[in-house]
Amino acid sequence: IDGTLAARYLQARGIKQLSNLDALRFHPHCHYRPSPRDKTSVAPAYPALICAVTDDGGQQTGVQRTWLDPSGTAKARVASPRRSLGQIAGHAIRIGTPDGILVAGEGLETMLSLREALQGLPVQAATSAAHLAAMSLPAGTVRLYVARDRDPAGDAAFAALTSRTKSVGIEIHPLVPRLGDFNDDLVAAGPAELARRLLGQLHPDDATRFGAR
Repeated sequence: IDGTLAARYLQARGIKQLSNLDALRFHPHCHYRPSPRDKTSVAPAYPALICAVTDDGGQQTGVQRTWLDPSGTAKARVASPRRSLGQIAGHAIRIGTPDGILVAGEGLETMLSLREALQGLPVQAATSAAHLAAMSLPAGTVRLYVARDRDPAGDAAFAALTSRTKSVGIEIHPLVPRLGDFNDDLVAAGPAELARRLLGQLHPDDATRFGAR
C-alpha cells in the first residue's frame, strides 16, 4: 500500500507505521454494489483498502473492503463503505505473529493504532464485535488481550471471550480506551501517550517486552 490512497487514509487516522502489512492491499477501482440506502448518484467503483482475512494457519478465508474517498483522507461517501466477503467468523486480519500473546479487537484501525503505539505488537482485527466474540483461540495462547470498544457490543464480545478463555485456561485482559476506541485515543493524544496508557494495562512481563521496543 506504500504511496497509495490506502496509505494516505491510514496516515490521516494517525497510523504512520506502514511496513510489514502483508495482509493489506490497495485496489484503485473496486466495484461497489449500491444498497437501498445509497443515493442514485453513487459511483459503480471506488478506490479501496483490501484486507486479507485468514485462519490460524494463514489460509485466506475472506476479505474486508474499505472504500475510500478519492482524496484518500476518509471513507467513501456511501451507505456502507466497509463490507466483508467470504468466511469471516472465527478468523481475522492478522498483523504480526503472536508468540503466546494474542492481542485482538474489532476494527483494523483500532488494532493498527495499538501497533503504532507499541511497535512490534502482534495484533489481529476480527472485523466486528460479533466476529470478535467468535474468534478462534490459537493453540499455545497464554494471554489474550482484548482491545474493547466502549459500547454494548464491545461489552458482549468481551463477556463471551471471558467465558471461552476460562474454560481453556487462557488469561484474558481488557485493554480499555480513554475515548470511544483506540484510534480516537491515538489521534487525540499521539502514539507516545497511547503507549504510556497501554503499558499500564499490560501484564508486567508484556509491558517490559513490548515497552522496550
